[in-house]
Amino acid sequence: MKIGLLLHELHRDENDLAHALLRVSERHKVDHEIHHVARDLTRWSQGHVRTLADLGERFGTRLDPDPVDETRTAERLRDKAGELVGRKPQAALLLLRDLREIYVKAAGLSVDWEMLAQAAQGLKDAELLATVQSCHPDTLRQMRWANAKLKDSSTQILVS
Repeated sequence: MKIGLLLHELHRDENDLAHALLRVSERHKVDHEIHHVARDLTRWSQGHVRTLADLGERFGTRLDPDPVDETRTAERLRDKAGELVGRKPQAALLLLRDLREIYVKAAGLSVDWEMLAQAAQGLKDAELLATVQSCHPDTLRQMRWANAKLKDSSTQILVS
C-alpha cells in the first residue's frame, strides 16, 4: 500500500500552505481582512497537519504532529516589514501573486484529498474516509477564498 506516501505528501503540502498563508498575513498586515482571514485559514491547515500525523501511524508513516508556526521574534520583525511593504504600490501586485500561490497550493491539496478519498473507499476504511470528508472541505474553502480575493482585487490592481 502506498497510502503512507500520499499522507506524507499531504502533510508536507498542508505545512507549505500554512506557511504561505502566514507569509501573506504578514506581508499584507495593513489589509486587515487579508491579515485576519489568512490567519484563520492557516489554523485549518495546521489542524490538518496534526490529523495527518495521527493517521500516518496507522499506515507506517511517521509525520511530525507540530505544524509550521512562527516565533515571536520573527513575527515582530516581519510585522514591521509588512507595514512598510503594505504602503508601496508594488504591494498590490505582490498580493495578486501571493493569492495565486495560495490558490494553486490549495488546488493541489484538493486533488490529493480526492485521491485519498478514493483510496479510503477502495479499502473500505471508514475512519480514513471520515478524515477526508472533514478536512477536504476546509481546503476547498481556502481555495475559494483565494480565488474570490483574486477576482475582487485583479481589476483594480491591474487596470490602475
